[in-house]
Amino acid sequence: MKGIVFTEFIEMVEQTFGYEMADDLIESNELPSGGSYTSIGTYDYSEMISLVTTLSQRTKAPVSDLLFAFGKYIFQSFTKRYPEFLEASDSFFDFLESIEKYIHVEVRKLYPDAELPKFETALLDGKTLEMNYFSERKMGDFAMGLIESSMEYFGEKGTIDMNPKNDSGSEVQFIIKKL
Repeated sequence: MKGIVFTEFIEMVEQTFGYEMADDLIESNELPSGGSYTSIGTYDYSEMISLVTTLSQRTKAPVSDLLFAFGKYIFQSFTKRYPEFLEASDSFFDFLESIEKYIHVEVRKLYPDAELPKFETALLDGKTLEMNYFSERKMGDFAMGLIESSMEYFGEKGTIDMNPKNDSGSEVQFIIKKL
């Protein structure tokens, strides 16, 4: 998993729960990296699981809620770091459809070793988009936070239904309807 995900997670923890909590997460887990992350580094996904699980235990917030909040947080960061990805889209649905066809292509150019989730989209009608998420990392709640934040960014109103397609969480269907 790319380091930017880890550095953004630690920043979110610092801003939301304080520096002491961020230090506690790093110090209380036996992380192969030692918790020293750089945005361009690559780290084992198990470290993210350890950090999120420990944060859940410390805050009593469900892991799913923390991942959702992190998805919303990191989207805001991405709007500042990579505005060109958003500016290339005319609408919320255009943006979601561009993730696999444009954004992930560009990310792979920068980080050839990036292990990205896969998204398949299908416009069902002018107001409904089906988006399927595939990832062994099982971060559907994180994806939900990203999707909701992107809807807000584009000033759209609507509903997002999240439907797990298997028990492991590696496949999730989102049905997004504009109001």
